[in-house]
Amino acid sequence: MKKFICIAIALVTLQVTAQHKRNEGPNMRERGQRMSQLTPDEAATLQTKKMTLMLDLNESQQAEIHKINLENATKRKEMMEARKAKKEAGTAEKPSKEARLKMMNAMLDHKIAMKAKMKTILNEKQYTKWETAQAKMEGKRKGKMGEWKKRRHN
Repeated sequence: MKKFICIAIALVTLQVTAQHKRNEGPNMRERGQRMSQLTPDEAATLQTKKMTLMLDLNESQQAEIHKINLENATKRKEMMEARKAKKEAGTAEKPSKEARLKMMNAMLDHKIAMKAKMKTILNEKQYTKWETAQAKMEGKRKGKMGEWKKRRHN
């Protein structure tokens, strides 16, 4: 009888844990929707303030990084609107292999340029901290993408 109760408790605990992880997706989606409603300037200001807290930026660094964040937020907003327009028009289709390759190359070129800009703005200690944070975010993104793919195929 004791073994049965222990097994039942273990199964209930496992079920609750599984349901908790499954419910994380919509919260991330809601956060993304809220973030997409921000103007590029608002998004750049928020990102700059987060970086200021994390890296202890001075005034001139804040101004330069805000300019970079504003450029990135503007490009991101334009791309999101273009994707949304294609989706609403019904012309959205999966990109070809060549188009995906072109997008990946553009993204990697952007990352390289971003690293070079940050290296000129930040001091050595700040740059190391920024790079570590970027690697951590990339790992989280890949982990989330893997979870999303698993849920999608199940």
